Amino acid sequence: MTKKAGKQADEALRKAIAGFRLDEPDLPPEIDEAAFRSGNYPHKEKLKSKLYERDLHALQIELLKAQTWVKEQGERVVVVFEGRDAAGKGGAIHRFTQHLSPRDARVVALSKPTPTEQGQWYFQRYVSQLPTKGEIVIFDRSWYNRGGVEPVMGFCTPEQTDKFLHEAPQFEAMLVRDGIRLFKLFLTIGQAMQLKRLHARYTDPLKQWKLSPIDHKAVGKWDAYSEAYDRMLAATDTVDTPWTIIKANDKLRTRLAVIRAVLANLPYPDKDEKLVGGQDGKIVLSAEHFLANGGEI
Repeated sequence: MTKKAGKQADEALRKAIAGFRLDEPDLPPEIDEAAFRSGNYPHKEKLKSKLYERDLHALQIELLKAQTWVKEQGERVVVVFEGRDAAGKGGAIHRFTQHLSPRDARVVALSKPTPTEQGQWYFQRYVSQLPTKGEIVIFDRSWYNRGGVEPVMGFCTPEQTDKFLHEAPQFEAMLVRDGIRLFKLFLTIGQAMQLKRLHARYTDPLKQWKLSPIDHKAVGKWDAYSEAYDRMLAATDTVDTPWTIIKANDKLRTRLAVIRAVLANLPYPDKDEKLVGGQDGKIVLSAEHFLANGGEI
């Protein structure tokens, strides 16, 4: 593609994104074609299914080893999943927990706070969900709602967001000092990929349950979310509780990266170091590196 043709294609994509609505019967071709490479995604093709299934099976065996160690040693593990709407958090969580014992691993996906919870200390309803000895808890969104969706959608005041960003690192430091192993994963995708996935949810009856009124409103708030997330990551990425950023345009690569990010930092015995350490450095970044390179575009 010539430089002129590239500029024309970019302009067509910008116009398609600006005028896009989820209730359109067909996805604009400009968005469809740009989806996989959007957000500066570093891979040109999707991971082959055969390679994915091979590594997923082996990593899920490693997860079972880790869970046995957690239970026997009385460890407490928390994995926080945050990220862009339609970034693949649900699918990654499903593969993470697929073969774990549900008695000792649970997913927490809280609905909006009740009137009683709204009158409590902000972190209180999350504290009640923290693990006991021998347990793994996965948060499908977490206290970081106050760093992203709430300020963007006007569900909290700027002062409440400021207070949260100041207190979250302190709250997490308390958890770590008490012995909880805390992992914070942020899944991000390109704007065109987000629109493609949200449109797929809208048009597929089996996926429509995933859509919420917030998802519809999020379509036009990409820049606002970018600013909120960049601020959140910068304020809450610490030495003791760092963020792991995963570029998630390819769902298969994302699921493997998520599992490796946790297993690599758990000292369970008989670990397959070669398998677990085979992280894809092209899509897995520190928050510092992610923000230094402009985040998502």
